[in-house]
Amino acid sequence: MIATLHEQALFADGPIWGGVHHLSAGIEPHTHDFLEIAVIGPGGGTHVTGRGERPLRHGDAIVLRPGAWHAFRDCSGLTVANCCLSAQALRDEVYRTPMLRRLLWTEPVSSGAQGVAVTPMDPADADEAIAQIARLERDLAAARPRPGRLLGRLVTVLGILADAGAPGRDASVPVPHPAVAATMARLEAAPADPWRLDDLARAVNLDPAYLGRLFVQCAGLTPMGFLARLRAERAATLLARSALPVARVGAAVGWDDPTYFARRFKSLVGLTPSEYRRRNAPAGFSPE
Repeated sequence: MIATLHEQALFADGPIWGGVHHLSAGIEPHTHDFLEIAVIGPGGGTHVTGRGERPLRHGDAIVLRPGAWHAFRDCSGLTVANCCLSAQALRDEVYRTPMLRRLLWTEPVSSGAQGVAVTPMDPADADEAIAQIARLERDLAAARPRPGRLLGRLVTVLGILADAGAPGRDASVPVPHPAVAATMARLEAAPADPWRLDDLARAVNLDPAYLGRLFVQCAGLTPMGFLARLRAERAATLLARSALPVARVGAAVGWDDPTYFARRFKSLVGLTPSEYRRRNAPAGFSPE
């Protein structure tokens, strides 16, 4: 049984972690309660998510939202560089930057993405990102904390990935409308509340249809779609880290009907809540 990777165990004293790995075997399905970016270097292997299997190529940049699961199979001399960001930093800092918002928010949470997005890069760009992540790993291991240098490495890696995803795409990602930012904050503060679009629109003094259009422009999904993704991410954390029965996990995030909870969670994460818990709960964990 593979436990969920938790940021409090992996991260040292800050919101950033990174490392470069050379794989000659597979990695079993696992998930994280933080955001992970995996940059693929030379070698071969297969990436497995709730959307199926995909051969890896030199230059792939894989973004996984908190709660998304994945695995690696049939790896042969495969270089994978991981750059990870805490969920709090993801919400508070990254969302403010349009290019990064598309990379780390909009694409992984779009319809059918199940929290995973893959951006193909030029292998040379991938190698540059991997080199920066290797330097990040060394800085993290340094005896003296260097928070400014760590932040610089992260910004460089994200900049390489954002530039790689720009060609052929609409570069005019809008700055979040204040009403959208206020609505997101309201939903994040109380995701279990029985939100309705009319109520959210009334709180920001907008027509519901107009708020819906603004939300899609800024976030790539509707307010209710954003809420569903938020609930799924919170539920994933509870399933892996708490002893709450599955039905109570659903109720805790706002999905009172266990059948509906199971259906929505699987559509967003790729596993039923029970399957997700079996894959990610610590060995010997028996909540029910």
